[in-house]
Amino acid sequence: MEGGTYSGLDNGTQLDGKVVQIFQKSFVQVQNILDQNRLLINEINQNHESKIPDNLSRNVGLIRELNNNIRRVVDLYADLSSTFSKSMDTSSEEDLSVAMRSDAKAGHKRNRPV
Repeated sequence: MEGGTYSGLDNGTQLDGKVVQIFQKSFVQVQNILDQNRLLINEINQNHESKIPDNLSRNVGLIRELNNNIRRVVDLYADLSSTFSKSMDTSSEEDLSVAMRSDAKAGHKRNRPV
């Protein structure tokens, strides 16, 4: 897949192998953060159920860490969205360029509707 293209989209659009690698890396990062969040939530719940003052105090830091992790996931998804949009724009521009070149070679003119 390295350096190649991936045409896994229904409309035939091809994604550059580099874009796919970025997606895979980001999704792994997101999954790792979500796994960590699951552990944090379990610990927060246990501390809350114990009602031990030290454990409840510890929850403040754990909840802050959880919130920071959620921000990181949101940022990763925003970056993914931007990367995907840019790759689609680039792909669309390339498709249009190829179509225009092939029309020019074939001597086709585009007629405007009246």
